[in-house]
Amino acid sequence: MKTKIETNKAPKPKPTSKYSQAIVDGNMIYTAGQIHLTPDGKLLEGTIEEQTHQVMKNLEAILKEAEATFASVVKTTAYITDMSNYEKVVGVYGSYISEPYPARETVCVKELPLGAKVEISMIAVKNS
Repeated sequence: MKTKIETNKAPKPKPTSKYSQAIVDGNMIYTAGQIHLTPDGKLLEGTIEEQTHQVMKNLEAILKEAEATFASVVKTTAYITDMSNYEKVVGVYGSYISEPYPARETVCVKELPLGAKVEISMIAVKNS
């Protein structure tokens, strides 16, 4: 049975957006891609490092609401709009996770919603 995860500690989807912050199905947690929106829905400006920290804080809040942590994550997908930011994004991302690291791909895209520069989604195993 699928369960919707929602927290006010991460940006909530607009009703017209038609997605959930995360879905739990059995012991699996699937997060929506998070960009550098603050919990009140404003796009965080600043450095790519600051923006990536905001993305990770959003994901952390969503995982916590689903009773999980970054240690529960088995798969990550990151989207960035400029490959010259790859090392900076991975550096911040790496400060939140530990061995064994989740499987991950990083994809360079032309653009992201609202002009964001980085978006990350995760798959986690509950109670792992």
